[in-house]
Amino acid sequence: MPSWQDFQPFIITGLALGGVYALSGVGMVVLYRATGVLNLAFGAVGAMGALIAWEIANNTSWPDGVAYVVCVAFGGVVTLLYGVLFGPPLAARDPLVKATATLGLALILLGAMSWIWSDKARSMVLPTTNWSYDLGPVLVNWTQILGLLLGIVVTVGTGAFLRFTSLGTAMRALANDREITATLGVPVRRVEAAAWLGSGLISGAAGLLLSNLVGLDASTLTFLVISSLAAALIARLESITVTLIAGIVIGLVNALVTPFLSISQYRDMAPFVLAIVALLFLSRHRVVTVSRGAH
Repeated sequence: MPSWQDFQPFIITGLALGGVYALSGVGMVVLYRATGVLNLAFGAVGAMGALIAWEIANNTSWPDGVAYVVCVAFGGVVTLLYGVLFGPPLAARDPLVKATATLGLALILLGAMSWIWSDKARSMVLPTTNWSYDLGPVLVNWTQILGLLLGIVVTVGTGAFLRFTSLGTAMRALANDREITATLGVPVRRVEAAAWLGSGLISGAAGLLLSNLVGLDASTLTFLVISSLAAALIARLESITVTLIAGIVIGLVNALVTPFLSISQYRDMAPFVLAIVALLFLSRHRVVTVSRGAH
């Protein structure tokens, strides 16, 4: 049985990763609520942005700051272009068709990354990684702190944006009833484009942070979207607050399993297990509530 000291470093890692999972999950939930699209290419877009940033930082004379901006901007531009080009033709299709279409984009980007950068090991060093301090026996760097804080700040900021701005109100209206919102004169395409852009910018930021927290590997970063997707599904693709909590819990559980050598090899299953348990519990609670209401 691992001791308390064995768990302490993994608590820090889990909180940092959980914050980034929550950040990504919020981006996915907002996009789904506004457009009905579950973006499975979220991780691939962030991964390619991070690799482009690595290329700029290591093989050009440009400042590292330019590389970080390009990473975030790449996520916004690619996601926006996809939404503008393929969003309208797919608007009336089933959610499964929309999600499958984004999976095609993920596979294209993953293939491009494998072709351009191969599978060589790379590391992305952010300035915040070099700023650290001792938290008892654990060394904490500012990238880890930023991962958690950014997830919280973006969640709170997104909630305020959706509640208090006209564009946010339009996004919430689209989520409730797209046809009625359009008949009221709301520029649906413009609102959807804003949702695609915002989600893409979050994708780029998440890819940049994860490239430092877990390493710069195309496949790893692409499939880390599973953890974010699990957080979004636990929230039923509705509540960004629940998405934040679920993302942090998934990050913590995934990290805290590591000291248990007998089951650590199965820790990648944690998002699936937590999502299934949460959905089964919520479904059971909903059935009980409806049943009582019927009587």
